[in-house]
Amino acid sequence: MNNPRFRPPAEANSLILQVDEGCPYNRCTFCGMYRDVAYRRLDLERVGALIDRSAQEWRGATRIFLADGDVMRRPFDQLEWILERLNDRFPRLARVGLYANGSSIAAKSERELARLRALKLHTLYLGMESGDEEVLTACRKGETAEQMVEAGVRAQAAGLRMSVMVLLGLGGVERTHAHAVNTAAALNRMQPRLLSALRVTPIPGTELYKAVEAGTFRLLTEHEVIVELREMIAALALEHTVFRANHSSNIVPIEARLPRDRDAVLASLDELLASGRLDQESPGRMSLWL
Repeated sequence: MNNPRFRPPAEANSLILQVDEGCPYNRCTFCGMYRDVAYRRLDLERVGALIDRSAQEWRGATRIFLADGDVMRRPFDQLEWILERLNDRFPRLARVGLYANGSSIAAKSERELARLRALKLHTLYLGMESGDEEVLTACRKGETAEQMVEAGVRAQAAGLRMSVMVLLGLGGVERTHAHAVNTAAALNRMQPRLLSALRVTPIPGTELYKAVEAGTFRLLTEHEVIVELREMIAALALEHTVFRANHSSNIVPIEARLPRDRDAVLASLDELLASGRLDQESPGRMSLWL
């Protein structure tokens, strides 16, 4: 498999095992990660061989990330088999992470989720993107905010940790307020332990990129993105969450613990908004990739 391997920033020091290729959904208008990759689920014989080879070289690995997109979609018995083999081959294994969607979490029973957690599945990375139903429909997310919230609540009740990502500016100018407040409301219901905010980036070849080029989707200016971010944070009522907005797509890097640092973050954003340093005419410089 020579396809690019995508992983969350938090898994930078993890051993990455590509047990699937591509994404089983792969229809979100903003995502270019797996556009040219046909989805394929490796059979367990090949997965077992991959694990065995990797254990020979990296036997001391403590953290493993299973790629590609939405490995959680595998049937429970396959996930159980994979995790059992990882536990057997990596004696120092402490935790396993993978991408998940609301529907793939919902397909597992409470008992199954608890069993996966017992086998050291630790963090589920969920791209919520937005809590606004109109935004989710427009970007063809394929899931509702309520479905994702419910799935996240069930996963955390089983002891798994949810790491949720939202995309600033995904609603464009027309839905910026609704995107901010409805996303905050969804996050408040889920109470994820980890939360990341990235700025939406038009990737060539995606429908979003074409819409921006055609003028049917207007990206937020730098100033508008910070206004949206401030509005979202102001509406958050999270009880125990690490918040990061330090990806290269972000205008200003933020790392905070909520609710402890909430007022300080809002004050810093107010200072930035009043500084005159933000571009109020264009999105400014954008990263090349999400």
